[in-house]
Amino acid sequence: MPDTKKLTRAEQKARRPAQILDAAFEEFVERGYVATRVEDIAERVGVTKGTIYVYFETKEQLFEAMIRHISVPFEDLLASAHELTGTCAERLEGFIALVYDRLVENRRLRELMRFVIAEGSRFPQVVDRHHQEFIDPLNAHLQSLIDEGVKHGEFRPAPAAFADAVAAPAIAMLVFKLIFGDRRILDKTTYLEAHVDLILHGLIP
Repeated sequence: MPDTKKLTRAEQKARRPAQILDAAFEEFVERGYVATRVEDIAERVGVTKGTIYVYFETKEQLFEAMIRHISVPFEDLLASAHELTGTCAERLEGFIALVYDRLVENRRLRELMRFVIAEGSRFPQVVDRHHQEFIDPLNAHLQSLIDEGVKHGEFRPAPAAFADAVAAPAIAMLVFKLIFGDRRILDKTTYLEAHVDLILHGLIP
């Protein structure tokens, strides 16, 4: 099998921002924001410190760009949620399953929650922007689905018909995995089944 051709200079340049952001993610995870040095990120990529500043003028700008970079699964989840079909209950169950597959199991997004908790007070504007761009659209879609079910009599107009409450068990599992890692195991299949069972019994008349 022939060797893959080397990337052209233009191709290397096009990939450089993503490489820098991937390296920044690993450094921020390992060291935290304060202890992370731009030169360490550059060394991980194999470029000079000056190269980093060509793409990102400050460390804070790099940090915010890194958060946006690893938040793509939120957009992918929303796109997939729009493709779900069936009754409101079936789409709600499908949406919850997507949350576990795309978000809870995603190491980068678990670490993103760690960043938000640890660095949120340092960068409230970054956290707020992230929530507006990635979390709010998902929450709005979920609430719209619930409201549709209530409108058609498929769900009860009960306190359980509240998107934040519906999503809460998945967030709890994400936090559990963030805290314990592989030291303690929650069976995802059983947990997901319990989540759906609780939600649907709370919503269906």
